[in-house]
Amino acid sequence: MKRRIFSGIQPTGKLHIGNYLGAIKNWIDLQDDYDCIWGIVDFHSMTVPYDHEGMSSRVLDCAATYLAAGLDPEKCELMIQSRVKEHTELTWILNTVTPISWLERVPTYKDKSKRFSDNVNMGLMDYPVLMAADIILYKAEAVPVGEDQLPHLELTREIVRRFNSTFGDTFPEPKEIVSEGALVRGLDGQAKMSKSLNNCIYIDETPEDIWKKLSTAVTDPQRVRKTDPGDPKVCNIFSLHQLFSSKEDIGYCEHGCKTAGIGCIECKKILAENIAKELAPIREKKTELLHNVDYIKDVLNSGIKYSKKIASKTIEEVYQKIGTTYPFLK
Repeated sequence: MKRRIFSGIQPTGKLHIGNYLGAIKNWIDLQDDYDCIWGIVDFHSMTVPYDHEGMSSRVLDCAATYLAAGLDPEKCELMIQSRVKEHTELTWILNTVTPISWLERVPTYKDKSKRFSDNVNMGLMDYPVLMAADIILYKAEAVPVGEDQLPHLELTREIVRRFNSTFGDTFPEPKEIVSEGALVRGLDGQAKMSKSLNNCIYIDETPEDIWKKLSTAVTDPQRVRKTDPGDPKVCNIFSLHQLFSSKEDIGYCEHGCKTAGIGCIECKKILAENIAKELAPIREKKTELLHNVDYIKDVLNSGIKYSKKIASKTIEEVYQKIGTTYPFLK
């Protein structure tokens, strides 16, 4: 039996290269060796202001991107979180064993409370509990995460330990599979790449759009003129080279930057070509898939059916542990 893993991405808009490098690209490598369930976690996207009328199209776009990037329905399952009601049932049960103080210390809650100060809702605080439910509902033994998500996963393990000690051994403590390239800085060179911060390159962008965004992206702040030598270690563009470019291009740009042999524009042009080259097959495949929406729906329905089967079994076990099976009822 393969070990099971679960992970998901919020359908808050088109997926960007941070999602690709930090999640999807790693998922592709894992699908041969694990029993993989990849979710489109739509309930998570509701914790901040969102366009409810566009949710359906965003979910389809997310699924199409998953498939176009290389997730294979013959090797893994794709599902939609809200279509499996046990996610929210288990979240409520886990809430009863999760102290509020645990949630108040989560870095994501602190960050988003500042960014969305006019909408600090209960869902924003409870996000990590829903995340824990997402994972342990399928008794996932491992979760692919970036280093910035490790506090969330450790909280999941704390919740598991509290539940198991209260009601008896039920859930495994999921281990982390740390994803390479998971923390991708945005084009502003400061924050993590994010749709909400408008500092990202989308997976399906054209070469022209990629260049337009890179041409104004932040580089080494100490390199004011082309004749100034730079420090690749602090340059956001160079960090993206390490994720998209060949060793030859990386070496050329590193040496050229340190010696002022090339300017930032030339460095950006090389990067733009390499990003466009890697993303072109995904963009083309996605366009093809979106002309065959019935296939996407079939994949999702199959994944949802598979997920429901596991989830219903888990929640019945949980009901037995917490004493809510009530044998006197039919």
